[in-house]
Amino acid sequence: MSLAYHLCAPDSDVPLSVALVDAPPGPLRAPPRTWCFWEPPGGPYDPVLAASWPRLRVRAADGASTVAQLPRLRYKMLRSDAFEALVEQRFSRAPDLCRMEATASAVRDDPSGVGGEVLTRTACGERILVRGRLVFDSRPSHRLPPARTTLLQHFTGWFVRTERPVFDPGTADLMDFRTPQPARGLSFGYVLPLDPHTALVEYTEFSPAPLDTDGYRRALRHYTHDVLRLGPLQVTAQEHGVIPMTDGRFPHKAGRSVYRIGTAGGATRPSTGYTFAAVQRQSRAVADQLRSGRPLRVPAPYGRRARLMDAVLLRALDSGRVDGADFFHRLFRHIPGERLLSFMDGRSQLHEDLLIGLRTPVVPMLRTVFELPFRTRRERPAAPFPPHRPPPKGAPHDPVAR
Repeated sequence: MSLAYHLCAPDSDVPLSVALVDAPPGPLRAPPRTWCFWEPPGGPYDPVLAASWPRLRVRAADGASTVAQLPRLRYKMLRSDAFEALVEQRFSRAPDLCRMEATASAVRDDPSGVGGEVLTRTACGERILVRGRLVFDSRPSHRLPPARTTLLQHFTGWFVRTERPVFDPGTADLMDFRTPQPARGLSFGYVLPLDPHTALVEYTEFSPAPLDTDGYRRALRHYTHDVLRLGPLQVTAQEHGVIPMTDGRFPHKAGRSVYRIGTAGGATRPSTGYTFAAVQRQSRAVADQLRSGRPLRVPAPYGRRARLMDAVLLRALDSGRVDGADFFHRLFRHIPGERLLSFMDGRSQLHEDLLIGLRTPVVPMLRTVFELPFRTRRERPAAPFPPHRPPPKGAPHDPVAR
């Protein structure tokens, strides 16, 4: 939807013919979910944001807090239903957009050698073949690519309303490490206040496998009642997510005319799980190239240096060489907030990366750097569930909630 949104920009002098194939209502369509990202005020999605914050807070395991001021940026929260409504407005005014609800069973190059084709089936069983000069496929893969390290960022969030005014609407808690830490990886709380009584409160883990439903419920009850001490509260909605954190290489092409985009094309940042901003950058770049008439080169969501740093961090976390809670809190304590967000977005300069590296546990990180070239990339034995199909009972089911 993001790519179609940018391809159908109304102020373009070069109209593009776009066909958008959406999954019909049912298990293949993602449930309502939340995306967060950071950018300056006045962005294109500002009119439909759920909230935004000029301050981010990180709490250490002992309760010590660090607050990062964002004078030029805002941390923004966008609900998927509001995003889709905004996109639908543009689609309704796009004369060259053809939209259909169908399940894509195969995406491949056209046998004629020109363009690509999508085999689809509608909800009533009708088979339709869609052809185009270029095809962009965002369906999640059955398996993650071979990797040296693969963790999962998995979480459950509650939208809560409290009896007392307990939240600060001007500050988002990005990481609160006052949670029991798993044997491998790390865990933290995540609090996005909407008003003094209302917030999205999440329990998040970076670890090899998701929890079951009871595990998330226990973790959230502990965090809301024993750590945050919110008192009586009402849970008005909830969301779940599983995000791949891997140094595997996601292919950008699946044929001469078929491109993989979004999480399927590597747009999820391996070290953080953030995806939305990279999807927008990638979509704008593709739309600009197609309008210019230049040969298409879908840009990598993150540069080679950023991917190397992610691989080092993932291996250091998974091996236990660094304490994840201490690692992230140390970064936020010693590095200005906006500089760190630029680093997390893969947009920092080399000298900034070096300065940030000096604030990490240098010896364990260097040991990991030297070890990585000798580690074999292996395929994950089995995913916790196929991310594009209904999860088993009790499993989270949104692979791209961040």
